[in-house]
Amino acid sequence: MATTTPADLIAPLAEALSFDDVVATRYGHSSGQYDGTIDGEFVWGKGKARAVRQWAQDHQVELDESYAYSDSYYDVPLLSIVANPRAVNPDPRMFAQATIRRWPVMHFDVPPGVPKFAGIEPQRLLLMLAQPQIFPWVRFGIDGLENLPTDGPAILVGNHRSYFDPLAISFLLARRGRPARFLGKKEVFDAPLVGDVVTALGGIRVDRGTGSDAPLRAAEDALAAGEMVALMPQGTIPRGPAFFNPELQGRWGAVRLAQATGAPIIPIGLWGTEQVWPRSSRFPDVTQVLRPPKVSITVGAPVELGTDDVDSETKRVMSAISALLPEESRSQRPPSQDDLARTYPGGVVPDDVEWASDHETVRRPGTD
Repeated sequence: MATTTPADLIAPLAEALSFDDVVATRYGHSSGQYDGTIDGEFVWGKGKARAVRQWAQDHQVELDESYAYSDSYYDVPLLSIVANPRAVNPDPRMFAQATIRRWPVMHFDVPPGVPKFAGIEPQRLLLMLAQPQIFPWVRFGIDGLENLPTDGPAILVGNHRSYFDPLAISFLLARRGRPARFLGKKEVFDAPLVGDVVTALGGIRVDRGTGSDAPLRAAEDALAAGEMVALMPQGTIPRGPAFFNPELQGRWGAVRLAQATGAPIIPIGLWGTEQVWPRSSRFPDVTQVLRPPKVSITVGAPVELGTDDVDSETKRVMSAISALLPEESRSQRPPSQDDLARTYPGGVVPDDVEWASDHETVRRPGTD
């Protein structure tokens, strides 16, 4: 530990934390009293760097193989003498220096890969901007906002109808003034530029089909820190006839998270997002300013889990989401060719729609 704090004051803390040694300012004393002098370097700024360099020389420590961590601009000289400097929760001037020098920046209050600007992470900045005026081509309707917790961990689960769904949930979060960590498929994180943005917003990468528990562990860490986690249990936007199936199928992730952490599951029903950004389109339709489609966002009460059976509890969660959707969502109707086209990338409907529909059910059985 290297600190400006007087050695006599910091020594008990260093011992309690099991530091090997302390490089600290040593006050001169005589006859059992401090005499107002400094014994050696005043361990601050360049003086701290000199003191650490001397300590390293005395203890045969190679600085070109060492790490140094600090949050303060005044420790730039110290970080400059080691091979592996790290700016930790840096003050604005240290952040600027780290950016210029390309030093890694670490924030312990946000996930890895999430930067902060003037102490604010990007998602919070975007939430400040998520106002109706930013979306003149959408008319939002929100019900049940009181069911969204104002603090503490929560697992937000919504149905998946459109690429616009995460933006709709973000608009909801802005009304509460709270960010959430979104779980997203690896294809999003691998996309040029988009992947960097999603990472900076605190997204959690999910490699589907690998069986990895890493996404759940990352989500558990976020919940343990009192954050909210958002995911779409369906995993992806259903294609073809499956899109119009009144019975929503979901994966186990949300239930497993709730069982592991005790965090409440908050269901969210989304309706109308496909009118803004259907799967067949690469971009949202921002031309509907005169007659914007309505996007309904309904937040339900927490889902009470009753058993340890993840399959039955997942069905309970999906039923809770379905109950928040309008009545028309629960009526079975044969989709038109145009309706089907809007559910496929590029609007291309497969020749054998029935086979594709069966494949969709097998691909997303709700049990992985």
